[in-house]
Amino acid sequence: MTFRRTVLKQELVKKLYPDSTSIRSALQLLRKEIDLCSELKEKVRQAGPMNKHTFNFVQVRLILEHFSITPEDYNQL
Repeated sequence: MTFRRTVLKQELVKKLYPDSTSIRSALQLLRKEIDLCSELKEKVRQAGPMNKHTFNFVQVRLILEHFSITPEDYNQL
């Protein structure tokens, strides 16, 4: 399975946090999760520049691995 070159952060958090009350709160949850895990935070930073609205495919892969979600499972969310 391949990802597009970039994935909108709002698309990612909709799938990771479907019960969140808003996109904004879901984004805050993801930011908090990344900040709490220093290893993930460092890997995401090394994978590319932190864009305001998107993650690159390597960053998405790292985040999904952190949540123990395979790319196939992500597509089914």
